[in-house]
Amino acid sequence: MNATDYEAEYNNRARVPEHPAIIEGWARDAAAFREQAECETAISYGGRARNRLDLFLPGNGAKVDRLAVFIHGGYWQGLDNSFFSHMARGALAHGLAVAVPTYTLCPEVRIGDIVAEMRLACDWLWDRFRVPMAVSGHSAGGHLAAALLASEWEPGGPEIVAAQPISGLFDLAPLIPTSLNGALRLDEAEARDQSPLFWPAPAGRRLHAWVGGEESGEFHRQCREIARTWGAAGVETSCTSLDGTNHFTVIAPLADPDSEMTRDLVALATA
Repeated sequence: MNATDYEAEYNNRARVPEHPAIIEGWARDAAAFREQAECETAISYGGRARNRLDLFLPGNGAKVDRLAVFIHGGYWQGLDNSFFSHMARGALAHGLAVAVPTYTLCPEVRIGDIVAEMRLACDWLWDRFRVPMAVSGHSAGGHLAAALLASEWEPGGPEIVAAQPISGLFDLAPLIPTSLNGALRLDEAEARDQSPLFWPAPAGRRLHAWVGGEESGEFHRQCREIARTWGAAGVETSCTSLDGTNHFTVIAPLADPDSEMTRDLVALATA
């Protein structure tokens, strides 16, 4: 028997009993932000019903010369982008355009299909703006951000220059014995195939990973491992533990233009 209780390590809702109030707050804050921001909502980037994104633009008709993308979490099987509009507030205040996409959920599709959908979203953004992108993402969105950074694009395709995964998952094998896998349907081969930790590292690019200080040992391990493994292969990496935050509160700084996390994302998108 494995000595690690992966169910306990990865069941974030059980670890944070107050999560319903936090998620309710996300929905409320996101709706309020959409009301006052300059945005285009429910833009279709693909053929499925959930292939849509919201786009938040700098005011006064400013030219878009750099772009950030924020990808939501939910273990690839829950939530959508409407809960996370306010995650654009910090970077938007620094003059970046910010796209917040959503995607089809498991078990309707597999994780690899979601990766493909996020590539489609980046293709759409590239066709519109032709500017480099830095991709941030939370939890499952952190996995997707790393996957996009490590993707091989067709010549002339999107320029993904950096990733900022927040409490991301880069090694999916530990999810196999958990209740989460009921919808994911991972086996060992698929888990490895969809784990960016084992993909060829995108040498010369940047990945700055973050994790909540109060998160499980496994989330801290995931952060350290991607930074160590990709760093040894020529990626500029870091792993930052944010004191006093759990799996749900760790993303709050993205809504603050003056936070260290926001400034990190802006630097990744503009360097």
